Amino acid sequence: MGIFSRRQTATVEPASPVDFGTAAEEEAPAGVALDPRLRALTGAWTIDRPHSRIGFSVRHAMVTTVRGAFTDYDSELYFDGARPERSRARLVIRVASVDTGVEQRDGHLVGPDFFHASRHPEMEFRSTSTVHEGGETFRMTGDLTIRGVTRPVDLHLDYLGSVMDPFGYERAGFDGTTTIDRTEWGLVYNQRLEAGGAMVSEKIRLQLDISAIRA
Repeated sequence: MGIFSRRQTATVEPASPVDFGTAAEEEAPAGVALDPRLRALTGAWTIDRPHSRIGFSVRHAMVTTVRGAFTDYDSELYFDGARPERSRARLVIRVASVDTGVEQRDGHLVGPDFFHASRHPEMEFRSTSTVHEGGETFRMTGDLTIRGVTRPVDLHLDYLGSVMDPFGYERAGFDGTTTIDRTEWGLVYNQRLEAGGAMVSEKIRLQLDISAIRA
């Protein structure tokens, strides 16, 4: 598992390479057009935390949106540009690292009403399948575990491009989004508003801004 330290500098601290095993390279099925740029990305990658964001947004009091992110997590990524169905990912997030910019609100989120971090310190996403939907768009299905409850989710992924940065790291960018109903994972706390509706929406939008470096 790639392990990162938080740094507020322009440099990155790459994790130890993840051993995904080796497999003989195979040609793509006949008739499938493959972008050479994607084929060149095949291999193990890790998320560069100082330049990435594992975020979420939720409607508050029916009229505003609260945004936050998790700052402490480990990642395992493998991208296969020739056979995208072989691509896979695992993300383990320490829920106590939640940051919405308001200390009191963060304390409520890690308490028993929401994540209950003392009993369930981590949540995890582990991919189960990946589908190339065309162009630079993918759908990654996986199991999301929160508070000990595991349910499947579909993650929409857009490939943004790749580059060799000034520090000598090969870097690739992806945007990932999905929307979940938090109550399906046991996050049921809420308060009703006098005028109707709920203080906190049950729908949570997850937003992953990923800058990955080759492991």
